[in-house]
Amino acid sequence: MTNMSLVTTFILMGLPHAPELDTLLFGIFLVIYVLTVVGNLLILLVIIVNPHLHTPMYYFLTNLSFIDMWFSTVTVPKMLMTLVSPEGSPVSFPSCVAQLYSFHFLGSTECFLYTVMSYDRFLAISYPLRYASMMSGRTCAILATTTWLSGSVHSAAQTTLTFRLPFCGPNQIQHYFCDAPPILKLACADTSTMEMVIFVNIGVVASGCFLLIVLSYMSIIHSILKIHTSEGRWRAFQTCASHCTVVLCFFVPCVFIYLRPGSKEAMDSIVAVFYTVMTPLLNPVVYTLRNKEVKKALLKLKDKVVYLQS
Repeated sequence: MTNMSLVTTFILMGLPHAPELDTLLFGIFLVIYVLTVVGNLLILLVIIVNPHLHTPMYYFLTNLSFIDMWFSTVTVPKMLMTLVSPEGSPVSFPSCVAQLYSFHFLGSTECFLYTVMSYDRFLAISYPLRYASMMSGRTCAILATTTWLSGSVHSAAQTTLTFRLPFCGPNQIQHYFCDAPPILKLACADTSTMEMVIFVNIGVVASGCFLLIVLSYMSIIHSILKIHTSEGRWRAFQTCASHCTVVLCFFVPCVFIYLRPGSKEAMDSIVAVFYTVMTPLLNPVVYTLRNKEVKKALLKLKDKVVYLQS
């Protein structure tokens, strides 16, 4: 533990790319980040101010929007800093610890939340008459609180396991944010046992959540096939497919990075863009902005703003 004080600053080296692409990539990721934050803030505002959207589905969506807004904020600004700093972006040891904890806290909470949301959709489609009593306000609050607490415990274990190792030599992290795999490669000790523990820790969370989500959607598809009208079946399948796309964009990169042997830093940092940058942008579009109720609520909010300004 005493050797840890020898490294006081890490250097984030950023995405592997040609230097002449710095300005282009900076512009693209800045626009995506702004759209992500504004989109999720707008969804939070619309759902909170509209009483008609105070239902279990939208309750979980407010949690998702809040997570996505901060999940993107934890990583993207640091990525932008690496794009304007050719020699890499410095980050203090405590800041790196905080970023790793925040990243895994929000990421694992989102993972648990996807599972809860798929279960919510399963109940809504399979048991429409009993849905209101099964997903009461108290039940929703308990489920949401459980996801946040579970994410916190998972992240605390992940962060503690990573930073209990001694860091006394190289300090260049081949990534655009502080994450466990590239940090472990800088440790001045044998990390094989720690890598296995982290592998199991993430593996249990990711594979467990994904399995439950798959089971929920299989049950949903079974219920959809019982719908008599072809139009109703098609609309339900479209919604189901779009939700599955977002889930895959989140889980597949996670599995690729954390659950495969012999990770390659350059490839990992590129793949990480899918769930740190793209998924937080896709969620508002897929889960809410394509929804008629949300569109109607947005128009009402726009009319209110115009009326107040006139």
